[in-house]
Amino acid sequence: MVDSHNTPARTRPGVVTISTYLLWLFALTQLIGLIITLATVGTISEVLDEAYRGTDANGTQNLADITTMITIGGAVFVLLLAVVLAVLGVFNNKGSNGSRITTWVLGGIMVCCTGGGLVSGLGGGIGTGQTTGDAPSAEEIQRRLDEALPGWFNPVTTLLGVLGLLALLAALILLALPKANEFFRKPKQGWEPPTPGAAYPQSGQPGYPQTGQPGYPPTPGYPSTPGQSSAPDQPGYPPAPGQPQGSDQPGYPPPSAPYGGDQPGSNPGGDQPGPDRPGPTPPPVS
Repeated sequence: MVDSHNTPARTRPGVVTISTYLLWLFALTQLIGLIITLATVGTISEVLDEAYRGTDANGTQNLADITTMITIGGAVFVLLLAVVLAVLGVFNNKGSNGSRITTWVLGGIMVCCTGGGLVSGLGGGIGTGQTTGDAPSAEEIQRRLDEALPGWFNPVTTLLGVLGLLALLAALILLALPKANEFFRKPKQGWEPPTPGAAYPQSGQPGYPQTGQPGYPPTPGYPSTPGQSSAPDQPGYPPAPGQPQGSDQPGYPPPSAPYGGDQPGSNPGGDQPGPDRPGPTPPPVS
C-alpha cells in the first residue's frame, strides 16, 4: 500500500467565502461608526460640560471629559477587534481551523458588545447615570444631545449597529454549517494502488532495484575470469585466455584443432606421426 503524496487541493465552499465578506462588512460598519463618533465628539463634550457645569456631580471630576474619553476609547477598541476579525476571515479562506475557532470566540464577544451598545442607544443614548443631587437626569441629557446633534446621527448610528450585528451573526453561523466543517476538517492522506510497470525499492535498500522487478533492464554480461567458462548467452565478449570458445557464440571463428579433425591439411584418418604411430615407409633405393 502506498500513500499518495499528491493530495488534491480542497475546494473552498461558498459559505466560507460569504462569511469572510460579512466579517469585512462588519469591520467597515465599525470604521464608519468611529468616523461619525470623532466627527460629533466635540458637540457631545460641549453638551455634557454645559449640563454638569456647577453641579455637585462635577465638583471633583470633569464628567464631560470622562464621558468623551470613554466614548472614543470604546469606538477605537471595537474597531480594532473588527479589524482582527477581518484578518481572521483571510485565514478562514485558507482552511485554518484554528482561525475559525478564534473567529467564533472573538465574534461572540463582539456580538455582546455591539448588541449591548445598540440596546443602550435605543434605550437612552449617551448617559452618565448621575441622577442624584442637582445633576440633570439621563432624559434631560439625551434631550440636549438630540437638539445639538445633526438629525441624521441617531438613524445612521442605529442602522450601522443593526447592520453590523446581523453581518457578524450571519458570518458565525455560516462557519458552523456542514459544508464549512468538511472544508476545515484536516484532509486524510489518500491511497492509490501501485502503477503497473513501476518498481519500488525494498525496505532497507533504498535506491537499488531488486532482480525480477519490472521496469529495470537485465544486468549486462561481463567477461569470465580465468578458470571459468563464459556464459553461452552473452555475446560480444571474447573468451578468457585458455578457455575454449562455445560453438553457439556468433562473431568468433572456431579454434584451430591441433590434432586431427576436419581442418585443412590434416590427415582425415587421424594418422599423424607420433611416438605410437610410425611415419610412412620410404620407397626402396634401387
